[in-house]
Amino acid sequence: MTIVKATDAVDAVDAPDVVALGESMVTFLPTRPGRLADVPSFDRAIGGAESNVACGLAAAGHAVRWVSRVGADGFGDHLVATVASYGVDVSYVGRDAVRPTGVYFRTAGDRATDAHEVAYYRAGSAASAMSVTDVDLGAVRAGRVLHLSGITAALSEGCLGLLRELTAPAEVRPLVSFDVNYRPGLWTGSGGAEVLLELARRADIVFVGEDEAELAWGVGGGPEAIRELLSEPAVLVVKEGAKGATAFQRGGAGGSSAAARWGLVAPTRRQPHIEYSPAPLTGRCPAASHRATQQARASETPPPADPHGTFEPAPTVQVVAAVGAGDAFAAGFLSGTLRGLPVRQRLRLGHLWAAAVLTTPADLAAPPARDTADRLTALEDTAWERLRLGPGWTQADAAEEEVRNP
Repeated sequence: MTIVKATDAVDAVDAPDVVALGESMVTFLPTRPGRLADVPSFDRAIGGAESNVACGLAAAGHAVRWVSRVGADGFGDHLVATVASYGVDVSYVGRDAVRPTGVYFRTAGDRATDAHEVAYYRAGSAASAMSVTDVDLGAVRAGRVLHLSGITAALSEGCLGLLRELTAPAEVRPLVSFDVNYRPGLWTGSGGAEVLLELARRADIVFVGEDEAELAWGVGGGPEAIRELLSEPAVLVVKEGAKGATAFQRGGAGGSSAAARWGLVAPTRRQPHIEYSPAPLTGRCPAASHRATQQARASETPPPADPHGTFEPAPTVQVVAAVGAGDAFAAGFLSGTLRGLPVRQRLRLGHLWAAAVLTTPADLAAPPARDTADRLTALEDTAWERLRLGPGWTQADAAEEEVRNP
């Protein structure tokens, strides 16, 4: 894949590689295992899907900007300072004098009892007030890649309107990366699945879990069935849990101008403008109506170039806590995309970055050093499949041992 280093919104030399927009919260992690009702004290950290991606990419040396809103409070101060400490540009994070910074508490996940609790205090937060009128759209669109997630769309009507504006088809826009991140508890009513399908169809790179696709859209049958439902994105990554992940890439016409310039689709003659919107849901599964829509526009949208995708197994990981692993996977895959790596290497980077978070108790963890990650992603298939990664594996000595004796 050839990466064209032109941006879609600006030609500035110092434009960020990635802009991530979304809410981050102060996270309270228990100092010992047990129920929230029984834990006497907590350690403070931060967590948020988009800021997790931003911090991971910045820690790996990419130029990253995070755009959001926080309260004019101590938690907001802590959030902004912590994200900035990873090397992220936070100059476009707004302060709200009325609304607070969101917080949440969670357990560490007791492997003996499989207990896991999360208590969110984010309703009415400063970030939930984001909209097209109080966010600098120029700053958001200034990067080569714009990363968004479905969590932001669920926070308020203003946030949903903002994501619709940022994902709208346009002649000039960044490469749009979208993590579905379906959280049923955040949505009021039953329209969340339809909204997420709409947004995903308008993005260039989409990340979705096999389990959440079935929960949201009733699509079973594996990654190929999900690709049938989501044929529009130039790249679709279906995460299959501990098993691995499958990436589908489009060939020929279709997709945005940004996807064509990045080499994610082959540039062809100009196509008629098509506004993609999901068919009305019947029950909770839009798959049947989607097939009818696909047949109606078959002459306008070509089939994917690789209908079976590229599957890459995940290494075996000793899991400490699972929160944040999906964000780390997306960051690793996007890092590989920015570097112009083949899709297998992008998937392996995603797995390695996810493993860095899975083997720590926090939502965030520094990714492995680039040279270490590159050596691991270059392993022969049998050696890759024998990898066993546990706590501390990203440290230099441990990583070298994994390379020598996977």
